[in-house]
Amino acid sequence: MKTRTLITAVTLSLGLLTVTGANASLIASDGGNTVFDSDLNIYWLSNANLAATNTFGVGGRTFSDKTYESGFNKNGSTDWYTAQRWLDGINAANYLGYHDWRLPTTSGTCRYANCTDNELGHLFYNELGGVAGSNISVTHNDNYTLFSNIQSDFYWSTPSGRQFEAWEFDFNGGIKQPFFAYFDNPFLWAVRSGQAPVPAAVPEPGSELLVGIGLLGLVGVSRRRLALR
Repeated sequence: MKTRTLITAVTLSLGLLTVTGANASLIASDGGNTVFDSDLNIYWLSNANLAATNTFGVGGRTFSDKTYESGFNKNGSTDWYTAQRWLDGINAANYLGYHDWRLPTTSGTCRYANCTDNELGHLFYNELGGVAGSNISVTHNDNYTLFSNIQSDFYWSTPSGRQFEAWEFDFNGGIKQPFFAYFDNPFLWAVRSGQAPVPAAVPEPGSELLVGIGLLGLVGVSRRRLALR
């Protein structure tokens, strides 16, 4: 029994040595500060509401002759134009070493539920396992834990093509719709385009073989000892 157990352990060890990792669609990167989506070749901030704690110097705004103390609500939501100033700030700060942050894009005319023609919709449905009509905090898969502060609310995307309107995507039900860029206050989730992160170094085949031979040698020694008893 001891010999069989040891052989099983060696077999499992050799198997682990040959595993280089699954080709997951979402990969934690930048020390956990971003999540890479290999389907779209984009990096998401892992903090889905960074603006709530860092406005990157965005001050007040003036609208209809009224000046607001801050362009942001206390929960981090804001209008689309303030969102553009926030992007200027995060890029000027070279946040995480990058200066090409942007809002998630929308390409396509799909509206309301089950729209995956946009980066937010792709994340909600395809990557996080969201379901139309359900709050993402309630219905999701294990990829959900790669992120923090995902808001069960609307997030800004790109202009809709109509004046003063921009697309929004709701993580409380998976709805995509356009709305007035001045009057609504969705949240911000910055992304950037890029190539896949460099994978962690794995042992060279020669090293794996040496380790395997050493483990098999241990099995042989153990079997000889058992035979001499």
